[in-house]
Amino acid sequence: MLEGNRVSRISVRGLAVASATAVTAVGAVTGVASGSTAPASDDAEATASGATLLADIPAGAQAQVQTASLTQQADSQAIAADATAKKDAEAAARKQAAKDAVAKQKAAEAAEKAEKEAKERKETEKVASRSATRDASSFTVKASYTAAEVQEMARQLVPADQFACFSRIVDHESSWNYQADNPTSDAYGLMQALPGSKMSSAGADWATNPATQIKWGLSYMDGRYGSPCGAWDFWQANNYY
Repeated sequence: MLEGNRVSRISVRGLAVASATAVTAVGAVTGVASGSTAPASDDAEATASGATLLADIPAGAQAQVQTASLTQQADSQAIAADATAKKDAEAAARKQAAKDAVAKQKAAEAAEKAEKEAKERKETEKVASRSATRDASSFTVKASYTAAEVQEMARQLVPADQFACFSRIVDHESSWNYQADNPTSDAYGLMQALPGSKMSSAGADWATNPATQIKWGLSYMDGRYGSPCGAWDFWQANNYY
């Protein structure tokens, strides 16, 4: 409220007090006139003679008193309206926060579902890719194989999107020599399985058939690292897999 209005309301209160005083004085004078036994001291007479009756207050002052009363009522109503508006705003904020939380949860669930579906599609594609490759037993058994022949076997057995990673590991481990035998350990073959006899799980001819070694190596990388590329990532960090 402006400073000027505050001064005006103080003045109105003064007028109201004056009016109340005047009414009290009139009551005192009336009691004396009716023969009341109350003592009429000089001070009381002076007060009565000097009092101002309500009727004697100018009409303009009475209007100011009424205006002050209406202003007070308006102020009270405004305060009540502000309190109601504040409560409504707080309730609306809580409601909106609840809606936002629900929307956030739904978005997280949708993202999780999409991620799960993408992973499932990837696994399905991986299985389909592997099923399209040849089986190790479909290759003609030979007495010996060149590095180029072994690499061609790998291209037909390893999924296309994993071949580069598989090839890098074999390059580092044996340089595509399926008969590579580590003199300081029992590591053997293309993947340097340790011991080499581990590869018997893929076939009894593990020592002489590169296709059997490739089959075992692919199974090992998938089982331990998820894929040949997962195995290659580990190899780069640790120089082994």
